[in-house]
Amino acid sequence: MAVPQHVAIILDGNGRWAKSKGMPRNYGHVKGAKNLEVICEDAYNMGIKYLTVYLFSTENWKRPEDEVEALMKLFRSYTKTCVKTAMKNNMKVRTIGDPSALDSDLQESLRVLEETSKDNTGLNFQIAINYGGRDEIVRSIRKLVKDCKEGKVSEEEIDEEMFSRYLDTHDIPDPDLLIRTSGEQRLSNYLIWQLAYTEFYFTDVPWPAFTKEDLQKAIEKYNSRERRFGGVKEE
Repeated sequence: MAVPQHVAIILDGNGRWAKSKGMPRNYGHVKGAKNLEVICEDAYNMGIKYLTVYLFSTENWKRPEDEVEALMKLFRSYTKTCVKTAMKNNMKVRTIGDPSALDSDLQESLRVLEETSKDNTGLNFQIAINYGGRDEIVRSIRKLVKDCKEGKVSEEEIDEEMFSRYLDTHDIPDPDLLIRTSGEQRLSNYLIWQLAYTEFYFTDVPWPAFTKEDLQKAIEKYNSRERRFGGVKEE
């Protein structure tokens, strides 16, 4: 069975899962963060080389203030724990998104996490935090326009391949498989450029309850589909 090189996941359903257990939403977020550590290890053991997860979107700032504060507190704790996990599991961690809206201490923690793990050769783990697909494209256009004005790039040179080099994901391949948990079936402004030819898999399982077996089901479904490029079936 072919294992997708790059899997992207929308981690959905933490709050609803917690509510079903009679617990506050933040309990679900904590359990979801712990499950992420488990799935990272499972994914690597299955042969997945790149795993990109939607941790916090540009739209998530609209959530209740106390929930956002709790999430930021959780992220602070998670990034410190992730340094140890990354070194233990030889995992290279990168962040995508616009960190400028985050508090300076969290920005520094993310920078340390990336710097500490940059030479690791195991799973390539991308964390999308304060990330939005449209925002990424706008930020990329601004950088490209700046380079054009400075004479670094000419209009004739601009094509899809060049534009991709201005994206947050410029040094990693596009996802082969997108998984969204908890029953929703939309992209929610996630990797909208990169997912142009990606296979989608939706499951009703909420993220805190998502297991290695659920990941295996997604990969099996991925394998059952006929991949076509330009109307030609991939052999």
